[in-house]
Amino acid sequence: MKVSVIITLKKDVLDPQGKVIQQTLDGMGFDNLNEVRQGKYFEIDVKEDDKKKAKEQVEDMCKKLLANLVIENYKIIEF
Repeated sequence: MKVSVIITLKKDVLDPQGKVIQQTLDGMGFDNLNEVRQGKYFEIDVKEDDKKKAKEQVEDMCKKLLANLVIENYKIIEF
């Protein structure tokens, strides 16, 4: 079963990489942006047929390795 996960910085955490991307886009003529924030995207193929178990496994992966829960949030977008 394939599962997709998006990990983003929490809103109160500064995002210098997102700021540089925004400045670069502004310099390219995309000057109508309020904010750009960057994140991580994972596609995980779990050897599990039960959706609930697959989601639990991916949540465990996020909590233990994929996301730094102090500064990041994660969202499972498909399962």
